[in-house]
Parts: sequence; C-alpha cells; structure tokens
Amino acid sequence: MGNGRGGLSVGFVSTRFAGTDGVSLESAKWAEILSRHGHRSFWFAGELDRPEAESMLVPTAFFNYPEVAALQEKLFGTGRRDRATTDLIYEIKEFLKGRLYEFVDRFGIDLLIPQNAVAIPMHVPLGLAITELIAETEIPTIAHHHDFFWERPRFLLNAIGDILQAAFPPDLPSIEHVVINSMIQRELASRRGLSSSVAYNTLDFDAQREPFDDFNRDFREEFGFKEDDILILQPTRVISRKGIEQAIYLVKRLELPHVKLLISHSAGDEGDDYLTWITDTARDQGIEIHLLYNRLNDTRKFTESGEKLYSLWDVYPHADLVTYPSLYEGFGNAFLEAVYFRKPLLVNRYSVYIVDIEPRGFDVIAIDGFLTNRAVAQVREVLENPERRKKMGDHNYEVARRFFSYDVTDQTLAAIIRRMFGSAVMW
Repeated sequence: MGNGRGGLSVGFVSTRFAGTDGVSLESAKWAEILSRHGHRSFWFAGELDRPEAESMLVPTAFFNYPEVAALQEKLFGTGRRDRATTDLIYEIKEFLKGRLYEFVDRFGIDLLIPQNAVAIPMHVPLGLAITELIAETEIPTIAHHHDFFWERPRFLLNAIGDILQAAFPPDLPSIEHVVINSMIQRELASRRGLSSSVAYNTLDFDAQREPFDDFNRDFREEFGFKEDDILILQPTRVISRKGIEQAIYLVKRLELPHVKLLISHSAGDEGDDYLTWITDTARDQGIEIHLLYNRLNDTRKFTESGEKLYSLWDVYPHADLVTYPSLYEGFGNAFLEAVYFRKPLLVNRYSVYIVDIEPRGFDVIAIDGFLTNRAVAQVREVLENPERRKKMGDHNYEVARRFFSYDVTDQTLAAIIRRMFGSAVMW
C-alpha cells in the first residue's frame, strides 16, 4: 500500500483542519484510530495545524479565502446566478482539483476521507473538485458528513441547486458515506437515496489522565476565582443555537453565593449579535459572566510575555457543573468532554440527544427548551452534594465508555475498510 508497510496512506480533505471545531477534532481522532492499525494520515486544507511533512496547505481551499468568500456570497440568499459566477465556480474548482491530484500523487493516497467538504457547501468549488477527483479516479473514499445544507437555514435559498445535487453529497460507486447520528442517516436515505454508516462522535474513554497538573492547577487563581466559588462552565461558542440564555437564567435562579458562569469560546464566524444580546441579558439579570476565549488556545502554551493560555481541557477539571442547553447539535462533543471529566450536566433535550444519546441511560439534569423549578432544584442538589456529583460522574463515564469510545469507532471503520479493500489491508 501507499506507505510501504502494509498500511494505507489516508488523505483527509477539508476546508480547515485547525482549532477545536467538530470536524477538526473528529478527524484527528479518526487519524489516531487509523494509526493504531498501521495506517498513516495526510492532510489537505486551506487552514492547517497538522505536521507540515504530512500536509498540503492550499490557501484557496479555505472557506474564508477572500475570493472564495466573495463567491459564496453570490450563491446563497438568491435563486439565480449569472454566467460569470458559474465560470468563477469552475475556474476555482479546476485549480483545486489540480492541487488535489498533486496531493494524491505526493503522498500516495490509497483512501480519501473528505471531512464535511461534500456535505455542507461552505466551499462550493472545493466540494465540486473533490467530487470530480473521485469520479475520475474511482479512489476508495469514506465521506464523513457532519451536517448537510438542508439543516442550515442560510443555505436553503440558493442559486446552485444543480451543484448541490451533484456534489453535496455525491452519489458515486467508490464512496462509502458516514454520518454522525441516526437522524441524518435516515434523512440522507430519504432525500438522496444514499445508504450510510453511523459513526458517533468519540473520545478515548479507556485513556486515563490526571485532571490537574502544574500547568492548569492555578486556573482559578489566574482568573481571580476563589476555591469556594462554584464554577458553571458553558463550553461552547456564543451562537444562538447554543441556548446560553438558559445558563444565565440558571445562575439567577439558583440563588447560591459565589456562583460564576464561564463561557469558553467567542462567537466565531457567525457575528456578534447574539454575544451582545447575551451580555445585555446577563447584565439585566445581575449576573456576571466570564468570557474565557482571550485566555484559551487550542493547545496550552505561554505567550511571548509569559502569560498562560489554557486549553479547554484545562478548564473542565475546575468546573462544578457543565451547562449544555443547545437547541440543535449534530451530535455533541462538549457533552462527551464533560462526561470524560466526570462532571454533572444540565442538558436541553435537543433532537439528536433524544434519539441517539438519552436512550443509553445517562444520568443528567434534562430540560425541554426552558428552565423548570424542578431542574433548578436538581442542580442545587448536585452542587451541594459531593456524593451525588461523584455517583453521576462515574455512572456517565461508564455509559460513554461502552457506547462512544474509540473502540466503537474502530469497529465501524474496520467494517468499512474491509468492505473496500478486503484482506489486503491490515486491521
């Protein structure tokens, strides 16, 4: 095979592999699982934080590359595109397809894994380029889909119905489709007639780690929190579908001393309107929120001035409760991370949670879109009862280890790769 050791050379392709978005995180986990079986991963994207020797950085593949961003603006929110726009789509597509061929040749790619790049049209020319590469080469492909265009209102009115039908996702014989929840699996079959496997988001629950070390032990002190402060962590971006107002209402209604609400991430690329509304809401409720994003980084490090930048995984150990009141999630990485650190959870019962997570038997404080007196009382009990917190954390960890561990994803990937390559590939 491509790496000369009996394993596969696997090419991950997306618009971005950098930071803590779900696509970047899950692709890194897949690469780790593949490496355990002797397969080597390589990376193609417009923004990358992967090892340079194993990567091909093509800035035009980034969804925020100026020419691409300007093009995307012309494709959505309208039902018509002009000829010049069509020509530009295919001009960028041809350039990217050439770079993809170069990527496949340079690293001897045996298996291609587009990560969400042929699911949601964040970068239309890139999706087309990937589709044509697969059609022309018949390269074995696992298309890993995290969300589709029909799930996001901003993509519903568009001028590219023909392209969406062809490439988001493509229907080609050498592609195995993988989705992250069973609801998407049924929707993909219904809308496009495509069968798929489900690979839930995953964490290595068999890997034990010490929650505190010399780097993160001083987190409370660095942010001015006292040891008896109750830290409630909202480990998400500040976007409306995260339902962060429920966390604010919770802090208000708990009526406990020394409760601090921590929000980990910024608004990202979706604008600041919701952030402004959240900060105004918190001020009106008399709640102080602590935005951590200026002191958080994808990986922990020191700045040039010697200031610490913590990772989100440095924050979780200090949290007394995690709030996850999302209105919609493709799956829920933050849910699994909180469980990994054995933290109690307040969860809004979003649709994927109801179908794919709740039936596993997790012990959480659940709400249905709004905060009830019962939920507030349950949170107060958990915060005031260390034995209850420990029992909840230990139980949830074991449930997640059974259903959402690396071993489960390993089995899913093994089945797909065996269908593609038979006994010629090691596993």
